[in-house]
Amino acid sequence: MTKPTIVKCPTCQSAVVWNAESPFRPFCSKKCQMIDFGEWADEEKSIPGAPDMSDSDGWSEDQY
Repeated sequence: MTKPTIVKCPTCQSAVVWNAESPFRPFCSKKCQMIDFGEWADEEKSIPGAPDMSDSDGWSEDQY
């Protein structure tokens, strides 16, 4: 028998079993899932990447 995978809830750090019976994984609950979603929606969290060039001066859709 294999040992279940346990992860920490990204919001509250409580232990969560990673399996089909954990519908909110990696979160422990709907509440923690919605707190995290709200942080992304409010742009408190972001994934670093290349700057958005569409708003930069000199950007154009015209071909050269």
